[in-house]
Amino acid sequence: MSATLASRATDTILDYGDCALLLQFDRTAEVLAWTAALSAAALPGVIDIVPASRTVLVKLDGPDYQTGVRRRLAKLSVEAEEIATTPADAAVDVVIDVVYDGPDLAEVAERTGLTVAQVINAHTETPWRVGFGGSTPGFAYLIGGDPRLQVPRRAELRDAVPAGSVALAGQFSGIYPRQWPGGWQLIGRTDAVLWDLARPSPALLTPGRTVQFRAA
Repeated sequence: MSATLASRATDTILDYGDCALLLQFDRTAEVLAWTAALSAAALPGVIDIVPASRTVLVKLDGPDYQTGVRRRLAKLSVEAEEIATTPADAAVDVVIDVVYDGPDLAEVAERTGLTVAQVINAHTETPWRVGFGGSTPGFAYLIGGDPRLQVPRRAELRDAVPAGSVALAGQFSGIYPRQWPGGWQLIGRTDAVLWDLARPSPALLTPGRTVQFRAA
């Protein structure tokens, strides 16, 4: 199910130093909508747009642009789709094959009240959307999956999560691009290359893209 909401940034625009503005929102859906709208608008002086869970950082080509861009942003209203889950018939941008043998798979099944097979089906049958990136180059926070898969982070961090690990934490799913400490629940692994500087766009998963997992 989804609902359309009008999102304004009038009261949520903060100076971020003298060469950037920070927009704050209540929902990741608003972040996605504003990121897309600002990219399409190509406002003079805007050199980069960086989404996060509840914010959008607008980087500027110098302090002279700050006042003018703030005024233009304050006048904008963007329509955001509040999506509980990504529609099953959504166009898929990236398919990722996963071997579901993660060390936390059984625990995730126990926490959710599902069988292991049902966890795998839930992770693969509902597409995910890339909300934003973070932590390390190539890591993407995926949203819009089956809500039954919402599980807390592990109580203790692992010192080294293997590259390619597919994981869950809260409302998010994600893939570790490289070996990295982490506390997400590991349910599988993939050979997909998440970050490659030889590609025109090094990150495989960029905000707004739709991702479908497939059991290998």
